[in-house]
Amino acid sequence: MSNVTRPIGWVRAARKAYEAFPAAVRDRVGTALTIAAEGSKADIAKPLKGLGPGVMEIAVRYRSAAWRVVYVTGMGGTLWVIHAFQKKSTTGIKTPKAEIDLVRTRLERLRRELVR
Repeated sequence: MSNVTRPIGWVRAARKAYEAFPAAVRDRVGTALTIAAEGSKADIAKPLKGLGPGVMEIAVRYRSAAWRVVYVTGMGGTLWVIHAFQKKSTTGIKTPKAEIDLVRTRLERLRRELVR
């Protein structure tokens, strides 16, 4: 664990969605993001496969709903929150393709913007 806490950056739409989450969910996600910014991994975070290294998904179950926040590390020394959503699917734990596609689009846009 490093002594340096990375700053946390937000894609605007992800921040807006996150702010609409129930307070209890925001608290759990906030703690997990802080742990990640400090260089560790919270027990509710796991790699989001197929999107490259450092792309992680935080999963919180709350009152029969599932809440997800996707972040990426290793981009300019900042932890970037790129997507936040309530998972509506009732079939399995798999993240829906539409959400994955949105994450991929935001990730590509963020990479382009950081390269400038």
